[in-house]
Amino acid sequence: MLRLLLLFFAVTVICFILMKFSPIDPIEAYIGGEHVSLPQEQINNLREYWGLNDSFTVRYVKWIKGLLSGNMGTSIVYNQPVKAVILEKFSASLLLMGIAWALSGIIGFTMGIIGAMNKGRLADRLIKLYCLTLASAPIFWVGILLLIVFSVKLGWFPIGLSAPIHVYAADVSWGDRLYHLILPALTLSLTGVASIAMHTRRKFIDVLDSDYTLFAKARGESKWMIVRRHGLRNILLPAITLQFASIAELFGGSTLAEGIFSYPGLGNAVVHAGIRGDLPLLVGISLFAAAFVFVGNFIANILYALIDPRIREGNQRGY
Repeated sequence: MLRLLLLFFAVTVICFILMKFSPIDPIEAYIGGEHVSLPQEQINNLREYWGLNDSFTVRYVKWIKGLLSGNMGTSIVYNQPVKAVILEKFSASLLLMGIAWALSGIIGFTMGIIGAMNKGRLADRLIKLYCLTLASAPIFWVGILLLIVFSVKLGWFPIGLSAPIHVYAADVSWGDRLYHLILPALTLSLTGVASIAMHTRRKFIDVLDSDYTLFAKARGESKWMIVRRHGLRNILLPAITLQFASIAELFGGSTLAEGIFSYPGLGNAVVHAGIRGDLPLLVGISLFAAAFVFVGNFIANILYALIDPRIREGNQRGY
């Protein structure tokens, strides 16, 4: 809890400092740019209403007091409480990030095992080529490429959004939501596979070269029996570490993917908050993202003890 509080403090201070030195004027962004003319009195009223005339310290202290009472402020972009905006946007992003996170973990772990079991063969070389190519490919480039091929050329999937344009929100089915999720989730999962696959491959090659695996082969155990009995637990902990560590990258990747596909999620909201100087929303989303990543790492630590009995014994003995 102390680490989490220190993390929250650091995130909020950094966000306030970055926005203090940002060249973006929130009022100009709010009214539509400097070319839109408004009476100076009205502009001053807006600045007073949003608390922009206060100093950096005063704004930060006011925000902290509001946060302690459960109020994260009001979004300038959406003109709604920050808490309501985060809950609304996160419900859309959670499905996208959850599907992409699960796919990247399952596919990457499987590809790593297949590559290790076929070390030096065609399957292994193809997997390494795929991973090295995708590891160096920007997410926005992969997303644009998928849009050009599957949406523009083939017309198999919609170009963007999270639901059909002509359908009311209450009438959108789960089939429509999943249909619009395919390309954004595929973009995030394709780029997230590489690190897990390559790391799992390396760890499993070490397992296959170990003495206990050689003894298992001498007893006549098949490759898949060796994987099930000796390999999975030894390579599962590093894979879980990478998988939960990728949550932070997933948040960053979802920002780009949601921007490309015009997906109305949390990543798209943080982009609008940044380019329009919406400090309360930007700080609120940053805090939420930090808490989400922290909880993911905490869950990974719990899973370590469930998978490896040696960690449980070490914790019980105080190691």
